[in-house]
Amino acid sequence: MIQAKRLTRRFGSQVAVEDVSFEVGAAEIVALLGPNGAGKTTTLRMLAGLLAPTSGAITIDGVQLTRRTGAVIRSKIGFLPEAPGLWERLTVRENLVVYAGLYGLHEAEKTIERLLDIFGLGSHADARAAELSKGMRQKTAIARALLHAPRILLLDEPTSGLDPEVIQSMRRLLDERRSAGCAIVLSTHNLDEASRLADRVAVIQKRLVALDSPDSLRRRLTTGRIIVRLSRDSAAYVDTIRRFDVTAALDNGVVAVRLGDPNADTPGLVRALVEVGAEILEVRQEVPALEDVYMHLVRGEPTLESGRS
Repeated sequence: MIQAKRLTRRFGSQVAVEDVSFEVGAAEIVALLGPNGAGKTTTLRMLAGLLAPTSGAITIDGVQLTRRTGAVIRSKIGFLPEAPGLWERLTVRENLVVYAGLYGLHEAEKTIERLLDIFGLGSHADARAAELSKGMRQKTAIARALLHAPRILLLDEPTSGLDPEVIQSMRRLLDERRSAGCAIVLSTHNLDEASRLADRVAVIQKRLVALDSPDSLRRRLTTGRIIVRLSRDSAAYVDTIRRFDVTAALDNGVVAVRLGDPNADTPGLVRALVEVGAEILEVRQEVPALEDVYMHLVRGEPTLESGRS
């Protein structure tokens, strides 16, 4: 549903985004990750048709985004910008009513009431936007983006300033939209959020550094070590463990063993430990957190996978 092909955006001599290409399918969430100034917001603004790329092309739902097609395409998009951009003198409800009118929304009142309830805005519905806290402004802006049940959602830091309960509601709502076939792109600094929500993660640092599922990205830094959790202090089995890895790390009941061929060697390690009386609670491959992978990628450090190539 979304296709970005070789997107580049320059501001004078400064390059904000360079040669970025990716696709987002229906019923898919792609999270944009990257440090401040990496080009995430610029990329979203180009996809939303608010900022023309210096070069490259964007196709939305099979139609190339141009000046001529922009208005029709934007009607299919729900966009949450970096700044909420509410009408300060209008109330929360009035902000939503105005946008419902712009979208030509049927059953607008019912939809608005549902969103006010989802985001806990009912008690603030008649408060002017200028009087709202940062979190309440963010909730209102998200509700506005979802008003017309768009086929495409572009969200810039959607959970910024939200409390945990509303973040959970937001995640459920995004799951609903994905299940309905919506294509979703969101930028976030929250790696846990990206891991929980996204089908794929795009790491951007002006260029596209990596694009893959969270699990696949984590596997790029797989260490080859096996973690064995025992019911008692692992020091009691040190001789057996050292037969497999003289550098094995032992920490009370947890052992980290580097094996030459984990798939072939793990059963032998388990048998040897059981034979000397060890009670094994867990055996798993050591997999890094998404945060570790992200830091390696943005620093330009080689991953295990790239080191093989």
